[in-house]
Amino acid sequence: MPRSSQEVHEPKTNQTMRLTRKSKVIFANESIEKEFLELGDNNETKKYIQRALEDLKQNAFSGIQIPKKIIPKIYVQKYKVTNLWKYDLPDGWRLVYSITAPNKIKIISIILEWFSHQDYERRFNY
Repeated sequence: MPRSSQEVHEPKTNQTMRLTRKSKVIFANESIEKEFLELGDNNETKKYIQRALEDLKQNAFSGIQIPKKIIPKIYVQKYKVTNLWKYDLPDGWRLVYSITAPNKIKIISIILEWFSHQDYERRFNY
């Protein structure tokens, strides 16, 4: 039983609020999409990526945002990204994407690449 009415109405401060926004998912370019499509239908990595794509369609913010100061320059130079997110796939694989809202209404998740944990560490100089 609460000791005062204040205890009943105070919000929990240890909860983090997460954005949930549906998005359209696209590949950054044709070669990335082609690489994905060429993975065999029974390829485990393709299945993991397909699950990630479905999750991103339901919520563009389902990944983990990468701090701006550690975004690899290649993404800024090649894709002009201003934000970067990673989606952890099973077996240590990572999918890297960016989010844009060209008309401030529709959200688009842009798949930049996916790679093993080792290649991810190399890309981010860990």
